[in-house]
Amino acid sequence: MSKFRSKLRIIDAEQWKPGKFVPGACACHQQQYLLPHVHTIHKGQIALIEPGDWIIAEPDGKHFYPCKPDIFKDNYEAIRGRQRSRITND
Repeated sequence: MSKFRSKLRIIDAEQWKPGKFVPGACACHQQQYLLPHVHTIHKGQIALIEPGDWIIAEPDGKHFYPCKPDIFKDNYEAIRGRQRSRITND
């Protein structure tokens, strides 16, 4: 996953697109959900994802949560070496 910085902490995140492998995104049959989703840190809960959503890893590295592109753009900036770059929604 690529690295991004929020005002509070550095996170791992990747933008999800259909057909693209993103750690944390799955279409397993848990709880009979056939739609793409992530498994959250909250016991047994999942969150559905849509194309363009950012998938953010929890600190444990085993759970994830989605973030809509506009909210992600407003709250995070990419880390590239020592430079900061603005997020653009593709």
